Amino acid sequence: MNASQRRVVTSACPRNCYSTCGLSLQVEGGRLTAVEPLAANRATAGGPCLKGLAYVERVASPDRLLHPLRRQPGGGFAPIRWDDALDAIAEQLEEARRRHGPRSVLYYSASGTKGLLNGAGEAFWRLFGGATTTYGDLCWPAGLEAGRLTLGANVHNAPWDLPNARLIVLWGKNPAETNLHQMGFIEAARTRGAAVVVVDPRRTESAERADLFLRPRPGSDGALALAVAGQLIREGRVARDFVDAHVHGFDDFARLAATWTPVRASEVCDIPAAQIEAFAALWGERRPATLIAGYGMQRYANSGQTLRALIALPALTGDIGRPGGGWQFANLQSHVFGPHDPLPLYPEYRPEQGSDDLLRPTIATARLGADMLAADPPLAVAWVERGNPLSQNPDSGRVRQAFRALDFRVVVDQFLTDSAREADIVLPAKSFLEQADVLTAYWHPYLQYRAKVMDPPGEVRTETSIYRALAARLGFDPAAVDAAIPGPDDQTVERWLAARVAALGLDLETLKAGPVLSPDFAEVAFADRVFPTPSGRIELRSEEAAARWGANPLPEFSEPLEAGRRDPQLAARYPLLLMTPNTKNRIHSQFGNLAMIRALDPAPTLQAHPDDAAARGLVHGERVRVFNDRGELTLPLALTSALKPGCVLAHNGWWESEGGGVNRLSAGRETDMGHGAAFHENRVQIERAAQ
Repeated sequence: MNASQRRVVTSACPRNCYSTCGLSLQVEGGRLTAVEPLAANRATAGGPCLKGLAYVERVASPDRLLHPLRRQPGGGFAPIRWDDALDAIAEQLEEARRRHGPRSVLYYSASGTKGLLNGAGEAFWRLFGGATTTYGDLCWPAGLEAGRLTLGANVHNAPWDLPNARLIVLWGKNPAETNLHQMGFIEAARTRGAAVVVVDPRRTESAERADLFLRPRPGSDGALALAVAGQLIREGRVARDFVDAHVHGFDDFARLAATWTPVRASEVCDIPAAQIEAFAALWGERRPATLIAGYGMQRYANSGQTLRALIALPALTGDIGRPGGGWQFANLQSHVFGPHDPLPLYPEYRPEQGSDDLLRPTIATARLGADMLAADPPLAVAWVERGNPLSQNPDSGRVRQAFRALDFRVVVDQFLTDSAREADIVLPAKSFLEQADVLTAYWHPYLQYRAKVMDPPGEVRTETSIYRALAARLGFDPAAVDAAIPGPDDQTVERWLAARVAALGLDLETLKAGPVLSPDFAEVAFADRVFPTPSGRIELRSEEAAARWGANPLPEFSEPLEAGRRDPQLAARYPLLLMTPNTKNRIHSQFGNLAMIRALDPAPTLQAHPDDAAARGLVHGERVRVFNDRGELTLPLALTSALKPGCVLAHNGWWESEGGGVNRLSAGRETDMGHGAAFHENRVQIERAAQ
């Protein structure tokens, strides 16, 4: 094909985002020239967000890594030939395996980009003889486990069902910034008369649309949920026929909820009791109701139980299994290519039924730094792909210490991130335009084909080709490599993808034409009232929660470890709660380095309520030091009444090299269930920075 010919290609965005947008890409002269909507994906037909539009800049960024780099003895990096880079990596891997065994190599893979071909890394390390891997996740495990324990599966109604709701509760969810396409369905519901409740300590863009806005103290959401449940039960607003037929443990739960009056919850949550009563009344009056929970509030030490208490609310009112109703947190209907659980949530996890122990995870993602330093056998080499742990993982100072204690580090990335700056060798990664793949999602139910539209620039290689080249140097059996890692050419990759899709009864050519609904698609989740729990019902009382996690079988509320009121002395030293949410301009630590994004969001700031600033003699715009026992940051102060007094905010995702790095201040601790990262529990103090 003539390189100057203009093409329009159907594709999809592979970022770790609710939307996983279908995209229509314009390519001309071997360059991406425009990113436009794809109407065939009903969930994202409104078109890509600013980050999606920024792909035109991202794939051609002058900062993109186009050649392998090697750390120089005096500091900095210099280009290195691919053969020399691969030889050096193979030598270090062989030495580590010889001295300490294959588990002295840490394989750290995160969620920076999605696709079936991500499995090539796991396949390589199995052929290597194993590696040390991580369990848990930074994002959503406590909520996933709460959903699994209570409902039996993490699925929810199709996004386009939401306009059928008469009440929409956004609890810790800010879709106006983090799930833009969902806002269109919310507005459609409002046009049809739905009421919207927002529960969030911060007045967000989503909260501006709310008919009722509640601002609980961070980490106290479980108490609020139990109080609303208690009020619904006291006022006789429970769907008894549904509860009697489909809910396990109602009587025990009702006794727990009865102890949570609006007055008691008001004292714990720091919101007026009248607001809690109004919330319960609105819920009781308007059905069907959909409760949409965000990920931020399940990043506290008490968050698994919190999410279980939230799920109880639509169960009590019989809204689960109804059009326009139910619980929305994660919709894994499209996760049909592997285990039902999308993550290695538990140390005893096995990637496949009957598989060996080669990649048994032993490092907690939430405690990455501490667990790396304590690993047995000691870690010697780390391989990092699709992630930026030195920016994004809790207790990042200790993560940095652990990485610097290794003999050798390899990072595969498109840019020189905080993690890449710590590497001995940096390998340039492909963009999503440079190799075909198939994507799943966790909000909508589509499978999507991600087309290859151009060859990698410079000396960039795909990850599959990198692994195949390393396998040859390490003497792996060529037949085993061919069976496990697709390649070497695009046609072989296509055949591999086609075989995976065909196993589901689908055709890759159909996927190329546009998004395809998952074979497991149900427009209304649990419409058949089948709940794959031990009792076959919605479990408000879960014996598995007690057996697996040592938790109360009922979703009791307990104060979070640091953000709560357990330690008055700590609260006196560090009286402010640091919130570190996402921003619409980034996906965690991605996209912020682009000029298009920097024009709108040029530098990190620390937001504070005017009352908290005035109490410390601080004024808008001056530089302040935000600190605790774990670390400190110096940032410009931005005053806003959108924050609840007693809270400060710094968006996550800014690199250390950009003056950010909020995880210097976070603790490496896990959630009460699911092995999530409880890194939203951060008490801090702020003061004027030294001049």
